[in-house]
Amino acid sequence: MNNSLKPETLCVQGGWQPKKGEPRVLPIYQSTTFKYDTSEQMAKLFDLEESGYFYTRLQNPTNDAVAAKIAALEGGVGAMLTSSGQAANFYAVFNICQAGDHMVCSSTIYGGTFNLFGVTMKKLGIEVTFVDPDASEEEISAAFRPNTKALFGETLSNPGMSVLDIEKFAHIAHSHGVPLIVDNTFATPINCRPFEWGADIVTHSTTKYMDGHATSVGGAVVDSGNFDWDAHADKFPGLTTPDESYHGLTYTKAFGKMAYMTKATAQLMRDLGSIQAPMNAFLLNLGLETLHLRMPQHCKNAQQVAEWLEANEQVAWVNFPGLKSNKYYELARKYMPGGTCGVIAFGLKGSREDAIRFMDNLKMICIVTHVADARTCVLHPASHTHRQLTDEQLIEAGVAPDLIRLSVGIENAGDIIADIEQALKEK
Repeated sequence: MNNSLKPETLCVQGGWQPKKGEPRVLPIYQSTTFKYDTSEQMAKLFDLEESGYFYTRLQNPTNDAVAAKIAALEGGVGAMLTSSGQAANFYAVFNICQAGDHMVCSSTIYGGTFNLFGVTMKKLGIEVTFVDPDASEEEISAAFRPNTKALFGETLSNPGMSVLDIEKFAHIAHSHGVPLIVDNTFATPINCRPFEWGADIVTHSTTKYMDGHATSVGGAVVDSGNFDWDAHADKFPGLTTPDESYHGLTYTKAFGKMAYMTKATAQLMRDLGSIQAPMNAFLLNLGLETLHLRMPQHCKNAQQVAEWLEANEQVAWVNFPGLKSNKYYELARKYMPGGTCGVIAFGLKGSREDAIRFMDNLKMICIVTHVADARTCVLHPASHTHRQLTDEQLIEAGVAPDLIRLSVGIENAGDIIADIEQALKEK
């Protein structure tokens, strides 16, 4: 399908174009294997000489259709679905990093990703330096080393809601000959397309707004096809030198702009196997079909709730980029003029116990680990998602001890505010 179509059309019709007599709705190819008539046909698939399906761990028609839709929405050349957003971020980095390498990362990222990069990947021999995303180009550049292979950040940080200056980060990354990887989970391609601002690779936790209904965990990696791996061949030997596990094939020579995605699928997914189940991909696709309708409502509701919170005397502070008083307001207007997302970070006057009592008093709004689906929910990150971090790491990640993460859904905004109001009175 023509990728120049508008996002609304791509959400509904992208990825799956049925032929005569085929199902109008994307089917679930719930099969591990696929039949071929000759051994030679199968051999060519294993040698990457032909495209096709032979084992769902590598590729599946349902998954590929949904990945193609996400790639089209982001304006990329290709995408791969993964079992979770964590897996997507791991694959995105591990596809170009190996033991002895280094990467630079924004410090204001999701706690699970912070731990993945700062602890688990360190055990694999990959060092990460975390930087303040609001620092100057010179300060961030000082963190780079000769063995640095990537720069990473989140469009909208979870849960602090800081806005990444994508152009600045892209300029820094490219000046050091490495790609910029951006997690675009909160904004989604409906509100921001990082490739248009210089990012090279985009990741998603599709579990969030893309699925939109809290039904299926998943992730996605999307490549713009714009980064010139051969121009920095010495930094990326995995892409620019022969892969002995595929008879000496060199990805950049054999696949051009699809080199990065082909390696991620044919090598990493082959060996590590963090696939998204076809059933989950099917549910994700149903969510994507209404993404362009849901995101404006999330943003509209969040704006009303944020303004109400800002005016409430019991609220100490509110961080929502849609507020004119917010330090990221102008940056949000630049990158996300149509709205950011439905997530608000705020703190109450009083102690941590006051915040917990407030959440316990909510009736319609639920306390859940999840974020960014149709239902309004709330979380205290310091006690839950980020509890593995020290107080120093919490502050570095932009998570204040009193921070409450409110994920505003698509219910009636007045009902959401009424529930918050009664919970504050009971506090």
